[in-house]
Amino acid sequence: MNQNITRRSFLQTAAMAAASLPFTARSYAAVKGANERARVAIVGFSDRFKGSLLPSFFDHAKEKNFDIVALSDLWSKRREEGKAALEKAAGHEIAVFRNNDELYERMKDLDAVIISTADFQHALHCAEACEAGKDVYCEKPLAETMSDARAVLKAVRKNKRVVQIGSQRRSGRNYIAAAEFIKQGKFGQIVNVDLIWNVNQPGRWRRPDAVPVCKPEDTDWKRFLLNRPFEPWNPRKYLEFRLFWPYSSGIPGQWMCHQIDTVNWFSGFNYPRSVAANGGIYMWRDGRTNADTLTAVFDYGPAEKDKGGFQVIFASRMTNSIGSVKEVYYSNGGMMDLDKGIVTPEGGLREKEAAAMGMKANLLPEVKLTDAVKIETSANTGKDPLTSAHMRNWMECIRSRKDPAAPIEAGFYHSVAVIMSNAAYRTGLRVVYDPAKQEVLAGGKPFKH
Repeated sequence: MNQNITRRSFLQTAAMAAASLPFTARSYAAVKGANERARVAIVGFSDRFKGSLLPSFFDHAKEKNFDIVALSDLWSKRREEGKAALEKAAGHEIAVFRNNDELYERMKDLDAVIISTADFQHALHCAEACEAGKDVYCEKPLAETMSDARAVLKAVRKNKRVVQIGSQRRSGRNYIAAAEFIKQGKFGQIVNVDLIWNVNQPGRWRRPDAVPVCKPEDTDWKRFLLNRPFEPWNPRKYLEFRLFWPYSSGIPGQWMCHQIDTVNWFSGFNYPRSVAANGGIYMWRDGRTNADTLTAVFDYGPAEKDKGGFQVIFASRMTNSIGSVKEVYYSNGGMMDLDKGIVTPEGGLREKEAAAMGMKANLLPEVKLTDAVKIETSANTGKDPLTSAHMRNWMECIRSRKDPAAPIEAGFYHSVAVIMSNAAYRTGLRVVYDPAKQEVLAGGKPFKH
């Protein structure tokens, strides 16, 4: 696939893909006027689902004629909690299943699923749903290994499903406005990007109340592991998976994937040319294997480096919250602050410095892109406007059969960047991506878990 995708070619590709989708009786009726209710199942009754996805779904369910009818979760406790919560929200009985095999075997009339399981399970659960003929809203990160990323990309394309990746910035008005400003040439060439995600949350990703009550007889550990190497039952890895590789990359998969996705989107480059990273477990020594502090440096641009490019610096720590969440883009004429939703001439080429080289000043105008949406660093913040807009977009695309705001390609390529940064951190090597083989290479060898 071509690394540099223009907006025009993307839209043409999306239109062709939409035109090639099969129109079943159900999808034809949906396009004609949403006469049939779309039946949705939940795969994984997680904190993320309870906190943000559930309220976002019911923000639009009545208007768009969507309903939740079933739940699949491996843990009996979550099945019970999920059934009670969903029946209260939906106002009717919810069918519950011990696993996805049961769900797809017994619920033949499902239209779609919302996947909010462990990080490493997203890709395989999404592929499984597509093979069962369902449209999907899939939480990010899409994949933590390239084999999983390739599998889900193949399944979505083969089955021509509408898949929305949970990169909800792509449905935010301020992010859409920023993307248009850059793509229209008003910003100039991107020369640098600073990405920050800092918290001070010793309890982040820990589940101290749930771990003691999670017993192996109440769940299915082998099904949980999927294609990861077998190891004995560990309730911390079952519930606190974001702390442990290979069940999650932690910071890259949870936080960086959101911000690096905007870099891919805004720049038109699907993946970085190379990544180097460093970090460690500097404070929260609780048995975790994922870093509590990480810095990754990305080199972006065309394959021919003499034709330009730019550097992206991502820095994140879980031990001090100063700096919070920031996304700042720089050009020779100024900067774009996505936290504030503004463009300013700050840092641009001023007249004195330009004249010394026989050049003209290059200063961007003061522009307010749109009202910025504050990104919260606390987890599962309830009525999140970005997630709500993203859920609505997914519902609309299920009806229209158009590509959603964050299609499978967006998830595939944010996964490439996540895997590259994780590989760079774990090997200490400069990491590159081979687009022909769809493989992340560290020291010339594919990075494996």
